[in-house]
Amino acid sequence: MAGAVWYPAEATENEVPLALFRQSVAVGAPVTGRSHPLVVISHGAGGSLVDHYDTARELARAGFVVASITHTGDTRTDRSRAMRITERPGQLIRLIDYMTTEWPGHGSLDLKRIGAFGFSSGGFTVLGAIGGEPDMTKVASHCAEHPKFYACVLQQDQGIGARPTTMAPVEHDRRIRAAVVAAPALGFVFEPSGLNGVSIPVQLWRAEQDTVLPHPYYAEVVHRLLPKAEYHVVPGAAHFDFMAPCSDALAKVAPAICPASIDRPAFHKTFNAAVVRFFEKTLGPDLRPQ
Repeated sequence: MAGAVWYPAEATENEVPLALFRQSVAVGAPVTGRSHPLVVISHGAGGSLVDHYDTARELARAGFVVASITHTGDTRTDRSRAMRITERPGQLIRLIDYMTTEWPGHGSLDLKRIGAFGFSSGGFTVLGAIGGEPDMTKVASHCAEHPKFYACVLQQDQGIGARPTTMAPVEHDRRIRAAVVAAPALGFVFEPSGLNGVSIPVQLWRAEQDTVLPHPYYAEVVHRLLPKAEYHVVPGAAHFDFMAPCSDALAKVAPAICPASIDRPAFHKTFNAAVVRFFEKTLGPDLRPQ
């Protein structure tokens, strides 16, 4: 799996390319400080490690180390494992293993302060990793009732039957102490008791005008099952508004990801600030040297 890490550093930033984006960072600078919380990021279906780079950068500015991966077989160029979604929590857990033992800066981490962020299929990934137990047999009846929904169309496009034949068991990781879940995919598969094992703080987001994962089958189900979650509904927002604001280059090659639904750059200032506050509150105070 390919990955990227954002972390606190005291060095001159430069604007550098990142896939179809540009970001201001100090590439290769040493990690500044110690006892940093770790946040891992899981992207949506057909995405990549860059999809939430702006959120990762804001968390790093606030003192977090942030690691994002590109999930195997679920990218824009390779959709071969997109429907094998129960494999994804295990991939995210492997990322935590790497960051806490092999990443060159792992000594700067506080291993008791680990969080996870997931969008769309990444939201499902995080819910599974923090204790969720999905009932994937529900997909068949759901797609029979809603054949035009995104996940059902994807399943048909890949020539997969209504019921998956083999699904990997979902792996859990008790090291994760807090989670942010935006527009989670397949929320309905956790009914009625699949989220009973989730006991950590969760911040949950829904886009009001989400036509990819329409209300009330996805985020709303998770809200009902996790009533104590910090729940945000973004007025006027579309599904992909949780991804980083579009560059001109991305808008040209993937216009569907860049709808003119809301002012996405303005929303991300609010969104990123809320994500940072949530992880600061749930993962404890900043322990860096002052």
